[in-house]
Amino acid sequence: MAIYAVSDLHLPGGQEKPMDIFGDHWADHWGQISADWQTKVKPEDWVLIAGDISWAMNLEDALTDLTRIHEMPGRKVIIRGNHDYWWDTISKVRRVLLPSITAVQNDHVITEDMAVCGTRGWSVPGSRDFSEHDRKVYERECIRLELSLKSVSNGIPIIAMIHYPPYNDPQEGSGLTEILRRYPVRDVVFGHLHGDSLKYVREGTYDGIRYHLTSCDYLGFGLKRIV
Repeated sequence: MAIYAVSDLHLPGGQEKPMDIFGDHWADHWGQISADWQTKVKPEDWVLIAGDISWAMNLEDALTDLTRIHEMPGRKVIIRGNHDYWWDTISKVRRVLLPSITAVQNDHVITEDMAVCGTRGWSVPGSRDFSEHDRKVYERECIRLELSLKSVSNGIPIIAMIHYPPYNDPQEGSGLTEILRRYPVRDVVFGHLHGDSLKYVREGTYDGIRYHLTSCDYLGFGLKRIV
């Protein structure tokens, strides 16, 4: 069994959303991703998708994109991104998910020998334009991350998914990284960063935890093997 990750698929959600307005390299980006996916992933493998899945504005319109993902090999775990406006209550989301897809929110899913936890995250203190409104959302996301991590028992190794990077623009830690350090987290998968924001990337091992940016354009529209 292998575990792969990718994020920021930005599938169209029934809308006209040509992604090549963000650069020619985005042309047919799902074709590039799906080709790489089918080459790498076996039925017993897992694929973690760290948010910004679909541009759909409601759950019904997202079903076409969720079906595309379901049809890819492997079992998938998803979390919400800041552009996933279609993501309704977790009970409604789970009610329509196809069998190969699991949504994580305040809980976890077990692979063969690891737990996958996650939350959307948010802009963290010390980032550009961080406001008091941001602080309220950030503090709520800290609570959600801890709920997800606490739901894992028996010291099982954890992979944490967070859509936003858990550090600020100067690449300093946050309450999110402090929470991650308190649990047996081995890897953190995150997305959200594109274009000029990539200059704020921090990857590698910190405090014994490996951090992976998995925005699909950063990965060259392929999947990254995490385990």
